[in-house]
Amino acid sequence: MEKENLEDLFKNLQGQFDTEEPVTGHQERFFAKLNSNSDKTVSLSKTHFNWWKPLSIAASLALLVALVYGQLDLNPSLEEQVADISPEVANTQFYFASLIEQQVKELEAEESPETKKIISDTMDQLKKLERDYKILENELLEGGNSKLILSAMITNFQTRIDLLNDVLNQIETIKNLKKYDDENFTI
Repeated sequence: MEKENLEDLFKNLQGQFDTEEPVTGHQERFFAKLNSNSDKTVSLSKTHFNWWKPLSIAASLALLVALVYGQLDLNPSLEEQVADISPEVANTQFYFASLIEQQVKELEAEESPETKKIISDTMDQLKKLERDYKILENELLEGGNSKLILSAMITNFQTRIDLLNDVLNQIETIKNLKKYDDENFTI
């Protein structure tokens, strides 16, 4: 069906096709016009300066600077400020914090239905002691009596460690009592 449409189209257009040759010298005139237009374009492009390229580079650099500046943390954390005041406190804090973290992991490993309540209460007490410690850090930064505050901070850490040790001992006692009751239970 398409062949018939094409054949009909060519039959209808017969005699209307341009079959004449171009005039002699056409190609030379075309190239001459082409060369004369290219000279004009080159001269225009030399005098015309594209501002968008330097502006896009400047905008890219400004965006990069803004991103880098946004990533910088200009306000030091509370721990960093305390470490600036007293480097010994930072070392002590790291030591005690690692001990406490280790004991908390041991405590969580001992969780069972019998010990769930005591572990939950202990974690609540640790959170309260941690909040108290943050208050002491703020007081140290505000310029309070540093010796007294440092002593209170160390006491806070020791209290947390003592609490964890006591709870771990209580859990061990609970486990031993359960084991002892299980051994003496007869059917």
